[in-house]
Amino acid sequence: MSAPPVHHDVVRPEWIDYNGHLSEPYYVLVFGDATTALMDRTRMDAGYRAATGRSLYTVEAHVRYLREIGPDAALEVRTQVLGRDAKRLRLWHELYVDGRLRATEELMCLHVGPDGAEPFPDDVAAALDALHVPGEPEHAGRSIAAVGRGEVRRPST
Repeated sequence: MSAPPVHHDVVRPEWIDYNGHLSEPYYVLVFGDATTALMDRTRMDAGYRAATGRSLYTVEAHVRYLREIGPDAALEVRTQVLGRDAKRLRLWHELYVDGRLRATEELMCLHVGPDGAEPFPDDVAAALDALHVPGEPEHAGRSIAAVGRGEVRRPST
């Protein structure tokens, strides 16, 4: 197993919302950049994408916002490969500030080319497999819990 990929960034002023914290879409932007960093590391870089017309497409994502992030924070995203098959890749990102976990994102990605979903080339598959971490984080594979069993609940007055 290779060392897990790590992506670094810094919160920019335009990423701060009306509450003074990192705005929701920018968590996803930073996680997306971490996915691109993983692609670069596993032979799916810009040259690969230009030469083959293939890339990863996100087909499902689950983000957990655990703690607020303020202006100018130094961000660190650690990425794990949870698994893959011929065409799909399951990723787990953890976003840290000052060593504290602030958010996670789980992704299901599909390797897509000009004619639709395509198997990973052998060298890419091997590079991804080298980053696979046995086991799963505690919250991986979870969905959003149902609320109110389909009923609309209004606050009591």
